[in-house]
Amino acid sequence: MRHDSSASRRKAKTPQCRPPQPARGTSASTPRSRRSRVSRQPPVSPKKRRFRPGTKALMEIRRYQKSTDLLLRKGPFSRLVREVCQNVSREALRWQVYALLALAEAAEAFLVMLFSDASLCAIHAKRVTVFPRDIQLARRIRGVDNL
Repeated sequence: MRHDSSASRRKAKTPQCRPPQPARGTSASTPRSRRSRVSRQPPVSPKKRRFRPGTKALMEIRRYQKSTDLLLRKGPFSRLVREVCQNVSREALRWQVYALLALAEAAEAFLVMLFSDASLCAIHAKRVTVFPRDIQLARRIRGVDNL
């Protein structure tokens, strides 16, 4: 006795869309009813590609690892450095552009190493997500807890 496998391989029926139904109890002559009918229909947009969770993050990581430019914006970082200098010293200090760039480079390198250590702490805790307690543990192990 031979089993007919064509029945199990049939494609599923595609769902049929319902035609739009006219609104009940409204006349088409009033402008308000025309506007309400138009606003109920969702705007048609092109199909947008959806990545699986985590894929976009990995793409961003690869992109930022390839680049050599700084991720901290120069203006806000410069204002922050000048504000800290004002709090430390009463006299007005001036900064060269290259000194601010070197300081920004060092700050980014410090943050990258801190986040990589925090990522290792999260992996050790059998997690993938970095929590604030991972960053606190990484700072404590490094000995930069008083900063």
